[in-house]
Amino acid sequence: MIPDDFIAQLLSRVDIVEIVDRMVPLKKAGANYSACCPFHKEKSPSFTVSPSKQFYHCFGCGAHGSAIKFLMEYAGKSFPDSVEELAQGVGLTVPRDESKKSDPMAGPLFDAMVTAANYYKANLKSAPIAIEYFKKRGVSGEIAKRFHLGWATANWQGLADAFEDYADNELLLTGGLIKLGDANRRYDTFRERVMFPILNQQGAVIGFGGRILGSKDDNHGPKYLNSPETPIFSKGRELYGLFQAQSAIRKINRVLVVEGYMDVIALAQYGVEYVVATLGTATTEAHTQRLLRIADEVVFSFDGDSAGQRAAWRALENALPALRDGKQVRFLFLPKEHDPDSYIRENGREAFEKFIDSAIPLSQYWLRELNEKHPGDSAEAKAARASAARQHLELVAAPMMRESLAKALEGDVNIAAHTLLPPLKPKTVDTSSVGENFGPRTKYVAKRPAMPRYDPAAQRVLSAARRVLTRPKLAHFLVDIHWPEGMRDVAQRPRALRLLETVIDVAIHLPDEPNLGAVLEMFRDTEFASDVAQLLTHRDHELDEVLSDEEIEQGLRQLRSQIEHGALFSTQRAIEVPTHLPNAGILALGARRVDAVQDAAQSEPESNVLVRSERFNRAPPTRTNTSMAKQPAPPMPAIASPSDTAAEPDDIPFEFNTHFAPPDSDEHPPF
Repeated sequence: MIPDDFIAQLLSRVDIVEIVDRMVPLKKAGANYSACCPFHKEKSPSFTVSPSKQFYHCFGCGAHGSAIKFLMEYAGKSFPDSVEELAQGVGLTVPRDESKKSDPMAGPLFDAMVTAANYYKANLKSAPIAIEYFKKRGVSGEIAKRFHLGWATANWQGLADAFEDYADNELLLTGGLIKLGDANRRYDTFRERVMFPILNQQGAVIGFGGRILGSKDDNHGPKYLNSPETPIFSKGRELYGLFQAQSAIRKINRVLVVEGYMDVIALAQYGVEYVVATLGTATTEAHTQRLLRIADEVVFSFDGDSAGQRAAWRALENALPALRDGKQVRFLFLPKEHDPDSYIRENGREAFEKFIDSAIPLSQYWLRELNEKHPGDSAEAKAARASAARQHLELVAAPMMRESLAKALEGDVNIAAHTLLPPLKPKTVDTSSVGENFGPRTKYVAKRPAMPRYDPAAQRVLSAARRVLTRPKLAHFLVDIHWPEGMRDVAQRPRALRLLETVIDVAIHLPDEPNLGAVLEMFRDTEFASDVAQLLTHRDHELDEVLSDEEIEQGLRQLRSQIEHGALFSTQRAIEVPTHLPNAGILALGARRVDAVQDAAQSEPESNVLVRSERFNRAPPTRTNTSMAKQPAPPMPAIASPSDTAAEPDDIPFEFNTHFAPPDSDEHPPF
């Protein structure tokens, strides 16, 4: 791991404007620089780079980050490689803190995978059978190099040529590169196969796929063989070709998902580069989530036969929980006699991309299949479709998408959309790891529901956190808050206060004029990473700049006072009826009214108290023409102290609206 203090030092020396401008030409726009966003397709610039804050932000798609994150997201580099490149540019040497490695096996396992990939690639040059296979499929040397294609020989222990410790290297077993036979004899997993290295999104080799050729191509074994699940490889999360395709995906804002390695390679050969493939498994929710983060449109391509139809339906069901408002998921079905490879060879790129444009939306495919599975116009058939559809709607969390699907279903089954919509099921949140130490490196626990925009108390806390991040010298006004009863345990505090406390812990160590790009990196891989990014890109950020230190200080002091008196967020407490007012009814249910009655009883003569008590218990007098006797004026109610009002505000829950997901922690440079 790279120490945090070095990251801060590095980002204080680099200029993000210069880094971004090398790859995305920028134009001066006031105090900042702007361009059309490189992460989504747009016609007018909404991507800005701030030289003063040293971070970038897109007001269209929300992309943001430091110079390090830009290299990772745009250039597809790993975190260590991004740091290394920036450090070389400013003459720094990257230190390593080996004590912070989260998985001691991960680094060596990446090394073993790269060694194996280089071995397979070198073998391809002297494998006529593999070269002939790729030539027949129209693969050029350039594409073979881009996808690092290789060849596994027929030798039972071929990898022994690449690993001197083949006989006792446990990483080869862990990574699925070898297997154990009789008498624990080792042998290679991949033999007589053309090899397709699988790279993660940062470009590190994490596994392999192999297509059988030669003497073993006798239909007695699996045609394609993939690496098993390992500490660095999960078939349900990874996609073949994503590393090579991500630049094209962001440029066109579309991704095409196909079923095989050769489909990806063949389409890339024809210039269709925004293509990825699943790894021998059905499309999962994790696949869809990952793709919808980098593109607004995901098109799933399937063969037109019955197997393709079944795979498409599984993909739809698995994609439902990952749907997001403003994103499109569509389905493309090829003619039965074609796969993507054969279709583009026969019809060309232009016809193929026009065919992609005709892919049907998820909603249309969903209704079509429901009618196929539950056909008919009878009440019973419509009820069956509605019942099956309702189970799908339960999986959809995107509010507008749920409403739209229900409305489309309403027209098909003649049942009101509000009847079809099931209640939202709250996601369970694992709080087992919540403890007293919420430092800046606290790990993400679970997804959180949307933040209510109407919570004024939470908004005040957010504003304070935002202002402290930009003016760290004012953080000491909120250090060592004396938490009121009911909030002394960290888990009992509203999330806004826990965020504020974490921000304070970081801010007290920042310089007076912090590098906000470095601040973002300090919160990277933490529970509050997305929250801090939202604070620094908030629309009120520029308004904060016109406030003086004295004005912000006054607001922080007031906020601290309200927090410590329990007047900002309400706390639950039992209601007790005073023993001396057993018949006072509702008037006894409140601290301030009880205090007022007690104060009045102490300050008034006994006769006045008796008169008021008698007047309270008798019926109101009827109005007459005669003058009523003048009654003594009632005493003024006592003024409540801040602590007396602790139970007054409504207890409005506060949560952040964020879809943070922890990034890959790969520590090996891309292959």
